[in-house]
Amino acid sequence: MAIIGRYLLTPEIFEELESTKPGKGGEVQLTDAIDSLNKRQQVDAHEFKGRRYDIGSKIGFLTTNVEFGLKHPQTGEALKAYIKELAKH
Repeated sequence: MAIIGRYLLTPEIFEELESTKPGKGGEVQLTDAIDSLNKRQQVDAHEFKGRRYDIGSKIGFLTTNVEFGLKHPQTGEALKAYIKELAKH
């Protein structure tokens, strides 16, 4: 499971953050506060059904850029030709 995107939070989250104990790394975790708030009021979420790209690592960043570069109409053909030429060596 991953958290992607952004949050739309109501003002009640600030009270939850103030009463949330520090979690991993000694920091107050927003997800812990949201979970706590969910026990008192409705919290909605959207399940993402698309492909997720992890750009938090060097290889993930590179492969994502290559994939999108290949799909882009202005760069796709030139990048594909470059990769084919590079693969010969």
